[in-house]
Amino acid sequence: MSVHRLLPTPEAEDLLTLVTEIARDELKPRAAAGEEAEEFPRDLFTLMGKSGLLGLPYPERWGGAELPYEVYLQALEEIAAAWMSVGVGLSVHTMSCYALAHYGTEEQQDRWLPDMLGGSLLGAYALSESHAGSDAAALSTRARRSGDEYVVNGAKAWITHAGVADFYTTMVRTSEDSVSCLLVDASTPGLTAAPRERKMGLTGSPTAQMLFDDARVPADRLIGDEGAGMRIALSSLSSGRLGIAACAVGLAQAALDEAVAYAKSRTQFGRAIADFQGMEFLLADMAATVESSRATYLDAARRRDRGLDFQRQSSIAKLVATDGAMKVTTDAVQVLGGAGYTRDFPVERYLREAKVPQIFEGTNQIQRMVIARSLKEA
Repeated sequence: MSVHRLLPTPEAEDLLTLVTEIARDELKPRAAAGEEAEEFPRDLFTLMGKSGLLGLPYPERWGGAELPYEVYLQALEEIAAAWMSVGVGLSVHTMSCYALAHYGTEEQQDRWLPDMLGGSLLGAYALSESHAGSDAAALSTRARRSGDEYVVNGAKAWITHAGVADFYTTMVRTSEDSVSCLLVDASTPGLTAAPRERKMGLTGSPTAQMLFDDARVPADRLIGDEGAGMRIALSSLSSGRLGIAACAVGLAQAALDEAVAYAKSRTQFGRAIADFQGMEFLLADMAATVESSRATYLDAARRRDRGLDFQRQSSIAKLVATDGAMKVTTDAVQVLGGAGYTRDFPVERYLREAKVPQIFEGTNQIQRMVIARSLKEA
């Protein structure tokens, strides 16, 4: 990536160097073939775990790196630029650990977090349902207490890592007016994954429904109090949206890099097409979009790192970065012309991958509602 980063410490610079090497040597060479074959690269998540990349923002006590969020997000951007499915997967895993890390008991944290952050356990986040996507409060998957267990029935939809995750941070209805959070083990009897969705992009990342049929979850897997689930979910999403923003910027940066390289090497009328003013202006607008999107997510992350409220800024970052990625990848295809429309060049894949970030972690229409509401309440 052609990015000169301003990092807060020498340790952060060393980390980004490691991430860049892994992205360049291990992820990028496999991305096109992996997406074409629709194969989930579990081994790369194991590698990232062993390299300390699955727990960057979490405490050292449980194997995390305890780094500022602004550093974690820049690492995530590098990974997404090399392989978007892996970047999104890392963001989802980080969000899946959030409930336990912030709301779990010390006993629960000591029991599960080391393996989650070390790469032995891969996570998924189960909030959405087929009729309760943007309207998360309408979820209907129910958990009934039965002795020392919860009996769970229902279906969760659009679950990243469905069928390959080791645990599912799951929001369930425990009464008519309360939602709770359960840390569900993948081996739980009665829990199965439906067939994978046939998606436009991110085909290396499995997405499917998770089906609960009298699934019995031990009561000691309740995270936080009964009824705290919606507060946990919304708090998780505020941080998760920054992860998606960083992934979107990484994707846009990759598209920009491809476009610039092509425009410099492609000649027409005896000149590189990069020398024509129409192309110069197009590339300049793409660069401005990428860098302004990056600045937006970093501003939100720095607010988070300082303990300030960042919900509005998180929604703005997600909105700006994902809309920006859609525009930049579209323009990258235009720069390459007919070649950009073929699978011989990665910008075709980048364009397909840019669409879903505008949808998950709350659609961009929902982000606009969140932003407007915060302005009215200020």
